[in-house]
Amino acid sequence: MILRENTEGLYASRGAGIVVGGQVATDTLVVTRPGVLRICRQAFELARRRRGALRDGVRRVTLVDKANVLKSYAFFRALFDEVAADYPDIQAEHAYVDAMTMYLVQRPAHYDVIVAENMFGDIISDLAAATVGGLGMAPSGDIGDHHALFQPSHGTAPDIAGKGIANPLATILSAGLMLDWLGQRDGNEDATRAAARIEAAVDAVTRAGRVLTPDLGGPGTTGGVGDGVIAALELNPDPA
Repeated sequence: MILRENTEGLYASRGAGIVVGGQVATDTLVVTRPGVLRICRQAFELARRRRGALRDGVRRVTLVDKANVLKSYAFFRALFDEVAADYPDIQAEHAYVDAMTMYLVQRPAHYDVIVAENMFGDIISDLAAATVGGLGMAPSGDIGDHHALFQPSHGTAPDIAGKGIANPLATILSAGLMLDWLGQRDGNEDATRAAARIEAAVDAVTRAGRVLTPDLGGPGTTGGVGDGVIAALELNPDPA
């Protein structure tokens, strides 16, 4: 699970950069204490609710930065460590972003929750999606203090429009993320259980592998995968 701080970082300079005389261009990377503390706390709270990394079951939060080069990332790391001290039950670690692009390919099962600045989170989230089959498997949520928007990470895929072979799992998993967030926000156990059911159903369908869409190497259709998820939900009414 990758948490990307998406109100600050380098992308905060979008539309505000400066080009001087066609010779020099600058953009500003913005890191604030409130923004970093908020996203880091969310990362550790999320890790407490999860089962830990796939490889060893350790509840782990990994900060991805470039603290060895830029003061803004060193500041981000210092604040991350400040938050980590409040969560002694969660393992905290750091990784430079260039090394992380290798680690995510070599040992993806080591990671559980990853937190990063805006641009770095943008880059490594696509790489992480590739390790599980592509963007058709990647749900996402833009989550604020009180409101949130959930959607698949992928775009419109015009090259396969109308063919009925688009992978619906990212959309379905995004609905699961929404229910989990609503359950946590409102204390609604029904919503939390529904989110767990969706994740378990998608897991069952992908493990079986019989109705996967072509992007995952299967012969299935969008509707067929959706029907498979529905069938899995009916077989397992409550994974808890």
